[in-house]
Amino acid sequence: MGVGTPTRPTTPLKVALVTANGTDATAGTEVTGGSYARQNLAVAAAVNGATSNSADLVWTGMPATTVVGVEVWDNAGPPVRLWYGPLTASRTVAAGDEFRLPAGSLGLSIS
Repeated sequence: MGVGTPTRPTTPLKVALVTANGTDATAGTEVTGGSYARQNLAVAAAVNGATSNSADLVWTGMPATTVVGVEVWDNAGPPVRLWYGPLTASRTVAAGDEFRLPAGSLGLSIS
Protein backbone atom coordinates (compact mmCIF):
# COMPACT_ATOMS: atom_id res chain seq x y z
CA MET A 1 0.00 0.00 0.00
CA GLY A 2 1.41 3.38 -0.98
CA VAL A 3 0.99 6.80 0.55
CA GLY A 4 -0.56 9.48 -1.60
CA THR A 5 0.41 13.11 -1.69
CA PRO A 6 -2.45 15.18 -0.28
CA THR A 7 -3.52 18.35 -2.01
CA ARG A 8 -3.24 21.37 0.26
CA PRO A 9 -6.40 23.44 0.61
CA THR A 10 -6.51 26.66 -1.35
CA THR A 11 -5.67 29.56 0.95
CA PRO A 12 -6.67 31.72 2.55
CA LEU A 13 -8.97 29.51 4.56
CA LYS A 14 -12.31 31.18 5.34
CA VAL A 15 -14.44 31.04 8.50
CA ALA A 16 -18.22 31.01 8.09
CA LEU A 17 -20.79 31.55 10.84
CA VAL A 18 -23.88 29.35 10.85
CA THR A 19 -27.39 29.63 12.30
CA ALA A 20 -27.97 25.86 12.07
CA ASN A 21 -25.13 23.37 12.41
CA GLY A 22 -24.36 20.98 9.58
CA THR A 23 -23.50 17.31 9.56
CA ASP A 24 -20.73 15.25 7.98
CA ALA A 25 -22.82 15.18 4.78
CA THR A 26 -24.40 18.65 4.76
CA ALA A 27 -23.11 22.15 5.41
CA GLY A 28 -24.81 24.29 8.03
CA THR A 29 -27.06 27.27 7.30
CA GLU A 30 -24.73 30.22 6.81
CA VAL A 31 -25.51 33.68 8.14
CA THR A 32 -26.75 36.08 5.45
CA GLY A 33 -27.52 39.78 5.39
CA GLY A 34 -26.05 42.90 6.89
CA SER A 35 -22.34 43.26 6.07
CA TYR A 36 -21.67 39.58 6.85
CA ALA A 37 -18.87 37.94 4.85
CA ARG A 38 -16.60 34.97 5.54
CA GLN A 39 -13.38 35.97 7.31
CA ASN A 40 -9.81 34.89 6.48
CA LEU A 41 -8.36 32.44 9.00
CA ALA A 42 -4.78 32.74 10.25
CA VAL A 43 -3.66 29.81 12.42
CA ALA A 44 -0.87 29.19 14.88
CA ALA A 45 1.64 26.37 14.31
CA ALA A 46 0.06 22.98 14.98
CA VAL A 47 1.06 21.06 18.10
CA ASN A 48 0.06 17.38 18.39
CA GLY A 49 -2.44 17.75 15.52
CA ALA A 50 -4.18 20.84 16.92
CA THR A 51 -4.10 24.56 16.19
CA SER A 52 -6.22 27.67 16.74
CA ASN A 53 -6.84 31.07 15.21
CA SER A 54 -3.80 33.28 15.72
CA ALA A 55 -5.70 36.54 15.26
CA ASP A 56 -9.13 37.80 16.26
CA LEU A 57 -11.90 36.99 13.78
CA VAL A 58 -14.26 39.97 13.56
CA TRP A 59 -17.52 40.35 11.68
CA THR A 60 -18.98 43.87 11.68
CA GLY A 61 -22.43 45.02 10.65
CA MET A 62 -24.02 41.66 11.45
CA PRO A 63 -27.69 41.00 10.71
CA ALA A 64 -30.01 40.21 13.64
CA THR A 65 -29.39 36.48 14.13
CA THR A 66 -28.31 33.70 16.48
CA VAL A 67 -24.97 32.11 15.65
CA VAL A 68 -24.74 28.47 16.74
CA GLY A 69 -21.55 27.26 15.04
CA VAL A 70 -18.65 27.83 12.67
CA GLU A 71 -17.33 26.21 9.53
CA VAL A 72 -13.89 26.46 7.91
CA TRP A 73 -13.78 26.44 4.11
CA ASP A 74 -10.96 26.54 1.59
CA ASN A 75 -10.96 29.26 -1.04
CA ALA A 76 -11.27 27.05 -4.12
CA GLY A 77 -14.02 27.20 -6.69
CA PRO A 78 -16.24 25.59 -5.63
CA PRO A 79 -15.13 25.92 -1.98
CA VAL A 80 -14.73 22.78 0.13
CA ARG A 81 -15.75 22.63 3.80
CA LEU A 82 -12.82 21.38 5.89
CA TRP A 83 -14.00 21.69 9.52
CA TYR A 84 -17.25 22.45 11.30
CA GLY A 85 -18.57 22.53 14.83
CA PRO A 86 -20.93 24.16 17.31
CA LEU A 87 -20.05 27.09 19.53
CA THR A 88 -19.80 26.27 23.23
CA ALA A 89 -22.83 28.55 23.64
CA SER A 90 -25.02 30.15 20.96
CA ARG A 91 -24.70 33.92 20.60
CA THR A 92 -27.50 36.24 19.59
CA VAL A 93 -26.55 39.52 17.91
CA ALA A 94 -28.66 42.54 17.01
CA ALA A 95 -28.59 44.16 13.57
CA GLY A 96 -25.38 46.16 13.17
CA ASP A 97 -23.58 44.42 16.04
CA GLU A 98 -20.06 43.03 15.90
CA PHE A 99 -19.36 39.31 16.34
CA ARG A 100 -15.85 38.42 17.52
CA LEU A 101 -13.92 35.19 18.06
CA PRO A 102 -10.76 36.20 20.00
CA ALA A 103 -7.38 34.77 19.01
CA GLY A 104 -7.00 31.23 20.34
CA SER A 105 -10.73 30.62 20.76
CA LEU A 106 -11.33 28.66 17.54
CA GLY A 107 -9.65 25.30 18.12
CA LEU A 108 -9.07 22.96 15.18
CA SER A 109 -7.78 19.42 15.59
CA ILE A 110 -7.40 16.14 13.80
CA SER A 111 -8.09 13.06 15.86
